[in-house]
Amino acid sequence: MRDLLAGLLSAGILLQGATGYKIEARYPVPGIGGFDYVTVDSAARRIYISHGNQVDVVDLDNGKLIGAISDTPGVRGIAIASELKRGFTTNSRESRVSMFDLSNLQLIRKIEVGKNPDGIYYDAVSKRVFTNNQGSHDITVIDAESGLVAGTVKAGGNAKQTVRGADGLLYVAIEDTAEVIAYDPKSLEVKHRYPIGVCKAPAGLAYDAANNRLFASCRSQPMIVVMDASSGKVITNLPIGARADWSEFDADSKLIFVSTAEGTLNIFQQKSADEYEDAGALRTQESAKTMGFDPKTKKIYLPAAEYEMRRGADPRKPPQRTLKPGTFVVLVVGK
Repeated sequence: MRDLLAGLLSAGILLQGATGYKIEARYPVPGIGGFDYVTVDSAARRIYISHGNQVDVVDLDNGKLIGAISDTPGVRGIAIASELKRGFTTNSRESRVSMFDLSNLQLIRKIEVGKNPDGIYYDAVSKRVFTNNQGSHDITVIDAESGLVAGTVKAGGNAKQTVRGADGLLYVAIEDTAEVIAYDPKSLEVKHRYPIGVCKAPAGLAYDAANNRLFASCRSQPMIVVMDASSGKVITNLPIGARADWSEFDADSKLIFVSTAEGTLNIFQQKSADEYEDAGALRTQESAKTMGFDPKTKKIYLPAAEYEMRRGADPRKPPQRTLKPGTFVVLVVGK
């Protein structure tokens, strides 16, 4: 029995860990379309949620719907350039980016990028936007002020979550090659390729600037891997829930968060640069795979919905998984 309990703890199946984090609220969002990434604009107190073919904009503190950015077919990610009053979405079905005005949520222009863009990242230092194109295995670079394409990074695979390192390089998890690459946001040259080795299909990536550590969350052999950003050396790894998609690091509390589609928010405590312990996991909701972190309140926002299996008109075809109407919400986790 003792061994079984230890296994459950390490797999992150506790309902609530010692951190005190819990589900505080649920923000209902109308509509039945699918969903993906969520982006927190802490300064403006807004949250942007990819939902169907539009982006829903919700008040971060009370959950009220502010508005929507429409005509974003197959929208995946959202990037916010606050100082430029511009926002950007990756529209996977048309291989374009929508550039919109933050003040009125109206479209400014659409920008042709690589095939099937997924994640997107705004770098405030270079004032450039980077789209991770899964169909063409590259990264399109956009000047955030003009909306013009400035070049392409040869990622060589499906790029996922991106973070900025203390060295000025951008680090991104490459899902299908099981590595983390680092590239210069100005020259667009790939400087490093770090194979993870101990696991495959990395999706989430967080960064600790003080200790120069990367935290890559993998879907195959579910684990979070701690890496030295200078050398790519793997320091340690810890088990997480299945189907991880996003990672965050809070430098104040030294906590690492990993959201998973199986419905757990794994939380780890950093004891030192090379020492980490499982702080327990919060049971969220199945499908709550992505998250946004608010550095001001330390709250976490996870979109989720309930699904059901339905058969179509042709009984020979397998049932399809469909979202239950009225069940799409944003879970608010805090303490």
